[in-house]
Amino acid sequence: MDVKRSSRAFQTRARQREEDLEPGVMAAKPKLCYFRGRGRMESIRWLLAAAGVEFEEEFIETREQYEKLQKDGRLLFGQVPLVEMDGMVLTQTKAILSYLAAKYDLYGKDLKERVRVDMYADGTLDLMMMIALAAFKTPGEKEENLALVVKKAKTSYFPAFEKILKDHGEDFLVGNKFSWADVQLLEAILMVEELDASVLSDFPLLKAFKTRISSIPTIKKFLQPGSQRKLPPDSHYVKTVRKVLQL
Repeated sequence: MDVKRSSRAFQTRARQREEDLEPGVMAAKPKLCYFRGRGRMESIRWLLAAAGVEFEEEFIETREQYEKLQKDGRLLFGQVPLVEMDGMVLTQTKAILSYLAAKYDLYGKDLKERVRVDMYADGTLDLMMMIALAAFKTPGEKEENLALVVKKAKTSYFPAFEKILKDHGEDFLVGNKFSWADVQLLEAILMVEELDASVLSDFPLLKAFKTRISSIPTIKKFLQPGSQRKLPPDSHYVKTVRKVLQL
């Protein structure tokens, strides 16, 4: 199945899920509560966008907002991200991501495919968190950390995914179907390219993968200016997170 056919099939399934609702009942938009930046919420934004799901956002700007969330019992372990959807209050990034992947049919067809999706998603999340945490280092440490990210991407992570694509011989990482793993790998590639635009020069299959996945309509829309995709962390974002979390 090629990318266009897979995308059409995915969109058909999404429409069928909406039609399963009772007549006259509209699904409430998921509500995301986090800082006005990427952090641990960005992969959740990506997955919802890939699924074609509109969402609302509430941004935490003050310590008082954060303390109120804790006082109201909405933060199970005192941590964000926080997502409200389907009548639930959800915390913990990986739990939220796996729920979304399963709900929107982005999690493989069986347990063997699901564990591979988990492996690949965990690997890319490790790489992206290295980038996210570097923003909170001193200038010298930040530069050193980001250089290490690029090195690890070139020598460890991207060679592994290049081999996966070569051995698998399909357009997608798992099975022959668009999944959470594809979404998160594209997110990771774009984040590393912000540090080194030529990082994919030795990985032709990953370069082609980036082009294919970026052309999926829901992904293409999320990559356009004005979407809810967030920019790399700036000094205001870092200052706000430090103030709110008292780091």
